[in-house]
Amino acid sequence: ADRLRPRTLGEVVGQDHLLGPEGALSRMLARGSLASLILWGPPGVGKTTIARLLAAEAGLVFASLSAVFSGVADLKRAFDEARARRRMGQGTLLFVDEIHRFNRAQQDGFLPVVEDGTITLVGATTENPSFELNGALLSRCQVLVLRRLDDAALDLLLARAEAEADRALPLDDAARAALRAMADGDGRYLLNMAEQLLALPADQAPLTPAGLTELLARRAALYDRDREEHYNLISALHKSLRGSDPDAALYWLARMLQGGEDPRYIARRLTRFAAEDVGMADPRALPLAIAAWETYERLGSPEGELALAQLVVHLGTAPKSNAVYVAWGEARRAAKETGSLMPPKHILNAPTALMKDLGYGRGYAYDHDEAEGFSGQDYFPEGMERRQFYRPTERGAEAAVRERLAHWAALRAKKSKTKR
Repeated sequence: ADRLRPRTLGEVVGQDHLLGPEGALSRMLARGSLASLILWGPPGVGKTTIARLLAAEAGLVFASLSAVFSGVADLKRAFDEARARRRMGQGTLLFVDEIHRFNRAQQDGFLPVVEDGTITLVGATTENPSFELNGALLSRCQVLVLRRLDDAALDLLLARAEAEADRALPLDDAARAALRAMADGDGRYLLNMAEQLLALPADQAPLTPAGLTELLARRAALYDRDREEHYNLISALHKSLRGSDPDAALYWLARMLQGGEDPRYIARRLTRFAAEDVGMADPRALPLAIAAWETYERLGSPEGELALAQLVVHLGTAPKSNAVYVAWGEARRAAKETGSLMPPKHILNAPTALMKDLGYGRGYAYDHDEAEGFSGQDYFPEGMERRQFYRPTERGAEAAVRERLAHWAALRAKKSKTKR
């Protein structure tokens, strides 16, 4: 894929709406005024290549960062280098891959250097910029949408690969069509698959679609956040945590981050795990998950990833309970079955005389005035027997909760007998 990277903007395929005679980028270059840009489009459609070629066409030094692997120190270094070039009369095009991965504070750091012309920013993203990028940054950039490569563009890439290798791909017509379908508009993915096919022996018989699928399945990449392995690795992380194995959980966390998974997605899943699988056995887990998520939002990658690692260790070593998760499911089912039942009158608010005459609030016992701060009243709807949804375990902090609830249940039973 790297050998076949276009050397001029005219060789870029599938983006004629931007690079054709009337395209936005063509008009900018013709005017000699390249604006800061956000290139929004799916993977493998040429965002990095276009940025590199724009720098060459505009006479700018090309510098690049990945928001996945860069932090505040990397940004400062890039800005300082751009300022030094500017003093020498040389402009800089700074390409930032996956710019949406930077947090809000990091995105704000671009504002002064874009505003004063220190850099021409070209950010690449697969996510909707309206949701993922600061409004202030968006207002200083022009958003250009790159299209998924169509079959004609993919065919042109395959023809270039064959010309470079000086041999035809070992595919029959149906398999060639299947190869395009597998790529799903991703030129880089297509060329990587073509490279594997061209590495086969020269006397390889043409493959059928079934043969192509079998070959590429054996050699498939081990991680792709938009395909099946995305779900396999998050499952591995989740089950390692549930099994109280922090070492395995750290390994799967590292695999996901190195594979390009969005740390915010991981933070969201870890927060869910804290509520669902740790629960009341360690009530600190949920606020710690929120704190780790917020820390990542403030620091970004790579510094903020340490907070996620710390959270993974805490969740992996915490006592586990899904009692709240089970209780919530049972309570929702009960509410669905009995949704028309009214609360008992003694716990209804009575702000008017009429409501008081109707018995609203009559007989309510203020728990703080009762012995042990517990009245033992029934708070379930009239006509519905008392139900137990929450059954705490004896693990971690939940053991004390279990003991307290048992004590209150005994008091409730005693008060109920007294009333009789």
